[in-house]
Amino acid sequence: MVVAGSDHLHVIQEEDGSKRRQILDGARKVFMDLGFDGASMGEIARAAQVSKGTLYVYFADKSALFEAILEQEALQYGQVVFNFDPARDAETTLKEFGRAYIHLLCRPGGGSAIRTVMAIAERMPDVGRRYYARVLDKSINRLSDYLKAHVAAGHLKIDDCNLAASQFMELCKASLFLPFVFQAAPAPSEERMTEVVDSATRMFLAAYKAK
Repeated sequence: MVVAGSDHLHVIQEEDGSKRRQILDGARKVFMDLGFDGASMGEIARAAQVSKGTLYVYFADKSALFEAILEQEALQYGQVVFNFDPARDAETTLKEFGRAYIHLLCRPGGGSAIRTVMAIAERMPDVGRRYYARVLDKSINRLSDYLKAHVAAGHLKIDDCNLAASQFMELCKASLFLPFVFQAAPAPSEERMTEVVDSATRMFLAAYKAK
């Protein structure tokens, strides 16, 4: 029996990871250009510059490919650090979170995954549920936990912190996200994002700040 050296195994693993990223990059472009229904494994193989045989070694079908892209999206989302230290004041925290959240949603290419998920969620509800749980619901829960700490400290008066967290996130998206995701407008400017998030924070605190 021949045992491969650890250096050799490391090289193989790196090559394997590089090929997988190459395929995902190609698939992402095809899904962005053609949507889920219009994409084919042949188109994806051409965009990724690999053979169809190689493509099927890594992914069984385009559904598996799309889910892998959504997994990457969730990991990228999870790497964004929101500072929900309960010791920080609510106004500063909400403004920083709101700007970071809108940056994430309206980044270049950020609308493509959401548009595709929305298009296929009706017939593939598991995909929609997983995307919502991994990306959107996680942020709602983290903000909700922060709000609960400030309710307990007497700074805020909120009966339903999950609802309040969702309300704030929707306020931050007002006039920015829907025009962007439906390609009715380009990504919003820094100035416009700051203006909308500051307004959202004022409205939120006017409703929920302890009197």
